[in-house]
Amino acid sequence: MYRFLLTPRWWAINVLALLAVPVCVFMGSWQLSRFEDRVQDHRTATEQATAAKKEAARPLASLLPVDKATSGKRATATGHYGKQLLVPDRELDDRDGYYVLTMLRTDGGKALPVVRGWLPGTASATAKAPAAPTGEVTVTGALQASETPGDNGASAAGGLPAGQVGAISAASLVNLVPYDVYDAWVTLDRADSGMTAVPASAPDDSGLDLRAFQNLGYTGEWFVFAGFVVFMWFRLLRREAEFQRDAALGILPDDGPGGGPHGGSDGGGGEPEDADGGEPEGAGGAGPGPGAQDPASTPVR
Repeated sequence: MYRFLLTPRWWAINVLALLAVPVCVFMGSWQLSRFEDRVQDHRTATEQATAAKKEAARPLASLLPVDKATSGKRATATGHYGKQLLVPDRELDDRDGYYVLTMLRTDGGKALPVVRGWLPGTASATAKAPAAPTGEVTVTGALQASETPGDNGASAAGGLPAGQVGAISAASLVNLVPYDVYDAWVTLDRADSGMTAVPASAPDDSGLDLRAFQNLGYTGEWFVFAGFVVFMWFRLLRREAEFQRDAALGILPDDGPGGGPHGGSDGGGGEPEDADGGEPEGAGGAGPGPGAQDPASTPVR
């Protein structure tokens, strides 16, 4: 009954199924590993943030460049405060406000963006942010990687008023200050007078965000695809086996809408009638039969 599995058509179906199932399982496993990696990164980032608060501050140069291992570490730098900017549309404790960002000119000549604190309200030309301390200062705070516009609250809007910047990054600041800028920034452990300290944020791709749960959703989709391939293979196999069994018993499906292969009601291949609905030409002989009577000679009663 299952000799049809050796036909070219079923060879193609079998090969396709044998290739599709492992691919779906592999892709589902890969997406699951991505989700598990994000869970582990989130766990590591949380532990790292807790440990960083207890560690001694290290010189800025020893923590650069910023990566997942150094993000959130306490860094220290010495220099003179320079230009001050406002970073609008930043929330803290479910309140709208803005960051006060001041550039720290280090001895090496480059400037380190320092978030001195957060203030409620709207960043505008009339906003009064506390002036930065004068003279040489040493700052200590959590080291952060440059922001990407549109992520972690960083504004992606352009055309901000003078004295404002949407994202804290070297790419955004290079055209606003006349000196080189570190590709990192620091948020002070203790905000300057009148402001609230900004807590350090977790590194990118280290939290249980929407991307993490997308990976989990894709995992389920790939495993469902694998199951669907197996289901369809068994369904096709069963239908083909039933067809072969019926054919062996002489039970074949009707070919025409009328029940027979030629559309007739009895499935036969009888002679067609002529256009006038009579018998086929030549079927009854050349003339009427011996007992036939001419309709014209029948008396009218």
